Amino acid sequence: MSIELWAARLERPLTDRETAAMLRLLPEERRQRLERLKQPEKRREPLCAYLFLRHALWEQYRWRDLPEIRRSSFGKPYFPEHPDIHFNLSHTAGAVLVALSDRPVGVDIEHIRPVSQRAMRRLADVGTERAFFQSWVRREALAKRSGTGVGTMLSSEEPLRSGEQFYLLDTFPGYVAGVATQGGGPPGQVRKYTL
Repeated sequence: MSIELWAARLERPLTDRETAAMLRLLPEERRQRLERLKQPEKRREPLCAYLFLRHALWEQYRWRDLPEIRRSSFGKPYFPEHPDIHFNLSHTAGAVLVALSDRPVGVDIEHIRPVSQRAMRRLADVGTERAFFQSWVRREALAKRSGTGVGTMLSSEEPLRSGEQFYLLDTFPGYVAGVATQGGGPPGQVRKYTL
């Protein structure tokens, strides 16, 4: 399987009824984690990311429910009962991105927002917000693919390792997104939704 991608642009808040219905679809641990968020409005993006993961799994495998999800010691999520199916999620203000693959995969999506010139130079040695977030997305997707944790991404941008690929994705205006993998070909077309 190539890398399959789903992206959603979230254009309105969720109602309490929608939030409650979506929470019921999640595995218990994921549901409890989101319910612990002190600001309910912060649930929208992660909740929609898991909803789109569920949708992706239905489209690819006809699974009705999300299987158990565990995290590695560095926080990379995986399906312990399905080690041959890899996934990754990303969310930012107003958008989510989901990937499925038969190989380890990492994705990131970021809303382009103001960044100081100092931060752009120090963290990415670039001069525009778009270039800064392209660098950021590349680093985060590669760190998420490898499962080494996002703490490794703050050092300067490193070259790709042998067999490693990174692709910028076309999602929504005002956003930068990317996917990282090792081996295999380029990703399939991003399935785009608006909610």
